[in-house]
Amino acid sequence: MNPRDRARAWFRRLPVVTRLVLAVAVTMSLVLAGAAGLVYWRVRTALDQQLDDDLTTYQRSLDRAVRAGEQLPPGPSGSLQQVLDAQGRVLHSSAALRHQLLLTPAELRRVVHGATVRRDIGSLLPITSGTLRLQARPVTADGHGRIVVAAVRRGHRDEALRELLAQLAFASALTLIAASYAGYRTARGALRPVERYRSGATTLADGNKHLRLDVPADRHDEITRLGHTLNHMLDRLDASAERERRFVADASHELRTPLTLMRAEIDVALHRPRSAQELTGTLRSVDTEVQRLIDLSNALLDLEELGSTGHITRSPVPLSDLVQDAIAAHLHTAEQTGRTLTAEAAGTSADVDARWLRPALGNLVDNALRHGHGAVHVMATVEDGRLRLCVRDEGPGFPPGFLPRAFDRFARAEASRTGEGSGLGLAFVHAVATAHGGTAHAENDGHGVIVALDLPC
Repeated sequence: MNPRDRARAWFRRLPVVTRLVLAVAVTMSLVLAGAAGLVYWRVRTALDQQLDDDLTTYQRSLDRAVRAGEQLPPGPSGSLQQVLDAQGRVLHSSAALRHQLLLTPAELRRVVHGATVRRDIGSLLPITSGTLRLQARPVTADGHGRIVVAAVRRGHRDEALRELLAQLAFASALTLIAASYAGYRTARGALRPVERYRSGATTLADGNKHLRLDVPADRHDEITRLGHTLNHMLDRLDASAERERRFVADASHELRTPLTLMRAEIDVALHRPRSAQELTGTLRSVDTEVQRLIDLSNALLDLEELGSTGHITRSPVPLSDLVQDAIAAHLHTAEQTGRTLTAEAAGTSADVDARWLRPALGNLVDNALRHGHGAVHVMATVEDGRLRLCVRDEGPGFPPGFLPRAFDRFARAEASRTGEGSGLGLAFVHAVATAHGGTAHAENDGHGVIVALDLPC
């Protein structure tokens, strides 16, 4: 692994707050360095411009004096001057220089050939004494070539720049510390709800089944949206666990009776030798219970599928086809029992899931034929974007106390409407209506029972 990958791996292993503070510190360091560099450059440019102006003015006064053969004028405080001939011999020099040459041989040659030379002597850091800025250029006096060197002290300029650097470093350090602290406090404050959510999730993992995260109601930022999402997930998990517990409880409760009956029939058949006719009767009884178990299992699985996904696939379905398909399997039963089964459907289509709605309507027809009396009438209408499916029979109706729980699982009315069945038919109808975003309703109208589905379409 190369150093860059190792650095990235190390950075990713750090806590989130530490990574955020480091990111803020690095970013602020770059910003502060850029701002300090800009300020330093602007100030140094201004100071250099002033120093160059003073040096140029001093150089011009020396040039005029050399051309006129006059005494060289004094310059700014601490300034130096030197006049050389074309061979580099010192003709005049400030007392502080004596015969020390300010120009190097290379610079001397350049000036002899007509160039102007400017350079600094000494450095800003570390601090040195005698820092100068000099300028040399050729001058003709009395037909002879001369080299005039002017130099001014850089002490005030360098001191000002060193003070500026110290102040910028101090201000940048304070700003970086303040920004890092603010970033730390902000990151801690922003991630505090996440830590609270994590603690809540730990409590949930320890067995608290009804935990909900405390999400502020007066905010709508990313953290609160995360909290609402987690609470929604917890609701779904609770609902899923409740459906699983209910499914197991319902299945164990309803499967116990047919399994007990089958075991009793088989035990009796095995207790003593039985005739072929008796064994046939036993097998038929067992077959009836097996079919009941199959129907019960299918009903439970259908309810679980609807409850667990809540997903339906809508598509336009002609109402007449939907109703005819739902009652087709029951026409023979109605004919055998001398009952009338009629249907009335609007000549339009509805946007529903026929895969679930067709068996739900069939369940209502089956209940009406099984438990009701007289004619059974199915009606399908669409009004204001809603589909209404009604199944009416002419039976005695539901007991008044049964109506509020008619759509509960395994709910059964009095003996007049019980008999065969698992008590899951109306529960399945209610689940289909809920999955469509609608409702299911049952009522006694004085002439029988009306069970209706009201669905958006």
